[in-house]
Amino acid sequence: MADISRAAAYRDKIIHNCSRVIVGKEDAIRLVLVCFLCSGHVLLEDIPGTGKTMLLRAFARTIGGDFKRIQFTPDLLPSDLTGINFYNQKTGEFQYRPGPLLANVVLADEINRATPRTQAALLEAMEERQITVDGVTTPLQEPFLVMATQNPVESSGTFPLPDAQLDRFFMRLSLGYMTREQEMAVLARPSTQAVLEELEQAVTAEDTAYVRAACREVKVSEDVLGYLMDIVEATRQAGRLARGVSTRGAIALYKASQALALLSERAYVIPEDVKYAAPFVLSHRVAVGGGNRSGAAERLVAELLDQIPTPLETV
Repeated sequence: MADISRAAAYRDKIIHNCSRVIVGKEDAIRLVLVCFLCSGHVLLEDIPGTGKTMLLRAFARTIGGDFKRIQFTPDLLPSDLTGINFYNQKTGEFQYRPGPLLANVVLADEINRATPRTQAALLEAMEERQITVDGVTTPLQEPFLVMATQNPVESSGTFPLPDAQLDRFFMRLSLGYMTREQEMAVLARPSTQAVLEELEQAVTAEDTAYVRAACREVKVSEDVLGYLMDIVEATRQAGRLARGVSTRGAIALYKASQALALLSERAYVIPEDVKYAAPFVLSHRVAVGGGNRSGAAERLVAELLDQIPTPLETV
């Protein structure tokens, strides 16, 4: 039986530490934590300047991991991500120079500005958790979290992610603007960079491994599992959706519900966990009218959730 109190302490340490840098975004931090515990990756659709980079920097410092930021551009090559073998004249041998993917936490900024070939290199590393350079395979560090961002407004000069690539992201999130009071508090304090530099590691690798294992032990009853499958099947049968949720999406929703239950200090999943996670896990995995228009997809998923009867809570 998992130690619920240890998982709760882990949650509180991470949210408290990150909230010192990113004000008023506790829900977003919690969802990033869910992705992290489920070994998933995050697609963040938001306008520039909402704190995406600072959020991930703070998260990396909190878990004691390395952080790398990659600015995606049309001329970025796969080798810029994975690293290269270069000839060392002093030793007379080829030497491997690691790329930014050899970090624990990676921010892939404006991923839709890179060519499909470079996008595929990142997404392959995300899925297989390893990279291959000149025939030599190198496993990526654990834990490993990628947060890819794209601006939902600007589409000029971009290469939209194919549906198969979108499906590899565990969740799609958006930070949005702060409230007036929150923004005033940020303006009145010392620089955010100064606050970030003061952050210290709050949890250990052992804590992370324990909580990840504890998530997998959270119980899911037959009724709740049936409710989850009702949601998944509804996306496949909805006439306005050109494509429903894949099996990978169903597995992601199952894992996210387990992690949310544990972070809510429960050893079992309730229907509300599934319902809360569904829009973030499923909306980018469905296609509306032949394309993935995020706003329309989110509205349709929300409508389906309202139509599907919620089972009575069972333990």
